[in-house]
Amino acid sequence: MTILITGANGTVSKEVLRSLEGTADLRVLVRDRAKAPSGAEVAVGDLHHPETLDQAFKGVDAVWLLNAMGPDSAHASSNALWAAKKAGVRHIVRMSAIGAGHDAPTRNGRLHVLSDLELAGSGLGWTVIRPANFMQNILGSVNGDTFYGAPGEGRIGMIDVRDIADFAALVLRDPTPHQGEIYTLTGPERIRLRDMTDTLSEVYGRPLTYQPISPDDAYPMLLEAGLKEWDAAVTKEYMTAYDAGWGDYTTPTYTDVTGRPGRTFAQFARDYADQIGG
Repeated sequence: MTILITGANGTVSKEVLRSLEGTADLRVLVRDRAKAPSGAEVAVGDLHHPETLDQAFKGVDAVWLLNAMGPDSAHASSNALWAAKKAGVRHIVRMSAIGAGHDAPTRNGRLHVLSDLELAGSGLGWTVIRPANFMQNILGSVNGDTFYGAPGEGRIGMIDVRDIADFAALVLRDPTPHQGEIYTLTGPERIRLRDMTDTLSEVYGRPLTYQPISPDDAYPMLLEAGLKEWDAAVTKEYMTAYDAGWGDYTTPTYTDVTGRPGRTFAQFARDYADQIGG
């Protein structure tokens, strides 16, 4: 069985590769061969340029489809589906977004549901995964004795990216039981960033102070950090929604499907202690 991993240099897809290691023939799609991760066959192509995809999808049985957030994301996803149909791919596991829908409070969520619906109507085998906000999004949030939290006050069922990857790998190895399923994945806890401060204080062995960051304050910081304007604006939309309680829930899906509990924030904080600070 050959599995194609798109977005191979991204946070989630790197972990999907780790989860699949040793279990399948793996192929990665990258724009630059020199930046391809090791341990897999390399295909060079770009989801935004369909003429580059035929060889990448040839001989593939299942695809992990992850395309970057952006105003043209639906175009990239559509190109992947067309290449998959031409190549005879049997199943696509698509990473969508939490709460994707026509009434989603973010442009990203409204675009993702268009791609989800296109996949469902494509005639291909399909599974959609809609993960909650990543725990890894707080990496770099501790500076000195202060934990800077954005979104500021809302509870969120945050999930460790490693759990998304393990879930995706399970589906990719044996897609048939997951045909036509839309899985909303969260972590096991509804937690405010403010309440994470005690856990981080224990991890670092010193008291930390929590400093919430409002969506309005975060937006220029995101631009300064190098995000594109569209990405920064959509991130602000997510933060506004989370602050209002939009992410205040958990689902049992991860445990129901995998048979084991998802990682807690305390586990994540211990494992990533050297990356959260800085």
